[in-house]
Amino acid sequence: MAATSAPPSEPSTGPLERYFHIRERGSTLAVELRGGVTTFIVMAYILVVNPVILSTLTRGQGPDFAATATMTALAAGVCTLAMGLYANYPFALASGLGLNAVVAFDLILGRGLAWQAAMGVIFLEGVVISVLVITGFREAVMMAIPMNLKRAIGVGIGLFILFIGLVNAGFVRVPVESIPIVNGQAAGQPQPPVTLGNLTGWPIFVSTFGLFFTALLLVRRVRGALLIGILVTTAVAIGIHYATGADVSAAPGEQGGLPAQLAPVSFATLGAGLNFGVFQALGVLTALLVIFSLMLSDFFDTMGTVIGIGDEAGWLDPRGQLPGIRRVLLVDGLSAAVGGFCSCSSVTAYIESGAGVADGARTGLASVVTGLLFLAAIVLAPLAGVVPAEATAPALILVGFFMAGVLREIDFSTLDEGLPALLTLAVMPFTFSITDGIGAGFVMYSFLKLVRGRAGEVHWMMYVVSAAFLLYFATGLLRGWFGI
Repeated sequence: MAATSAPPSEPSTGPLERYFHIRERGSTLAVELRGGVTTFIVMAYILVVNPVILSTLTRGQGPDFAATATMTALAAGVCTLAMGLYANYPFALASGLGLNAVVAFDLILGRGLAWQAAMGVIFLEGVVISVLVITGFREAVMMAIPMNLKRAIGVGIGLFILFIGLVNAGFVRVPVESIPIVNGQAAGQPQPPVTLGNLTGWPIFVSTFGLFFTALLLVRRVRGALLIGILVTTAVAIGIHYATGADVSAAPGEQGGLPAQLAPVSFATLGAGLNFGVFQALGVLTALLVIFSLMLSDFFDTMGTVIGIGDEAGWLDPRGQLPGIRRVLLVDGLSAAVGGFCSCSSVTAYIESGAGVADGARTGLASVVTGLLFLAAIVLAPLAGVVPAEATAPALILVGFFMAGVLREIDFSTLDEGLPALLTLAVMPFTFSITDGIGAGFVMYSFLKLVRGRAGEVHWMMYVVSAAFLLYFATGLLRGWFGI
């Protein structure tokens, strides 16, 4: 990283100066402390959102709510400290939005995995990423995937999160009623797969208020807008409930429209992710492709975060690379494994770290401050238990909006570039599966390049992975043919 001169009046900060090179990077002790606090404030919403997604919205099939809230704070604190102390960059880490949605809605609800096995998938993908970083192979994998598909994967995850937020808010309804069958024929009108929700009652009011209020905060550039929006919306919901006695949440398992009680601090799920039942539950091929898809999601999430923030901070070298990035990637890979071990989903670098950088943070000391605040937040984890799902839905909708911003950079001008990208970003929310979206895009991309006579433009890894995805999609057909 290029050194810049600090103000000559800044006194020496002793051991901290020597370890973090604060003055060398053009910062001060006060600026690093402030930057660390700022990053924590804008990231703290995950302490509420993560347990809601993994525990509440999985309808009793996910990990314990109290333990998930505790583990979210613990894993974020430990991994962010590691980033600051080892990589010396102000990147903060926590359970990744999008990845936790995959665990909840794809692995647990969609594929029927026990939550322990789902967390085992996260642990394994973190181990694989770490090995790829150590061997230098991670960069090679990144280079093999065309940029258009990388961008489409990010947008697809954003649309996935957006759709979940719309459903949880009550704006969108996914009908579950089956169509009556009479004499082998469908009777009555079929339900559309997705339709407008019931826009009456207090739950939709709470969601609508939260969305408009949080959007207002973001437009006004208020620090910590997502967290403030969740807290104020929760307060409004509680006030309505106790003033009217009405239900203010439609989420299952909530008494009187609100969670029944504060969840205690709990470490019950620590280590439960050391479970490799995914291979038995899904079969080896499907399990490997699920792990691979999550690994790709982690790849792009982290690379986009560190390069985007690094560019804004002026850290990138003339080749557009971040000095010391291998240390950053190693911490990130190990953090994914830590998230699986703690049963709080994959822990990854957060784009919200840019808020601290914008405030002047330039060293790992800011991450140390953020990490310590996350550890301190363990004692506050029980407060997450009073937040209704409708109060977190606006945050999901807005995070989905932020992630979808890359859409403008996707090339739709040609069929062989645009159609695979469109399939990637559309299939994810429509099938509630990131794996299916990536697979559809990869297979179509490889096929179109082949038939256009441009096979040489595609890295050999893409062909191998596309062939594996073909087997993945054909699994049901092959089982029917061969009775396996």
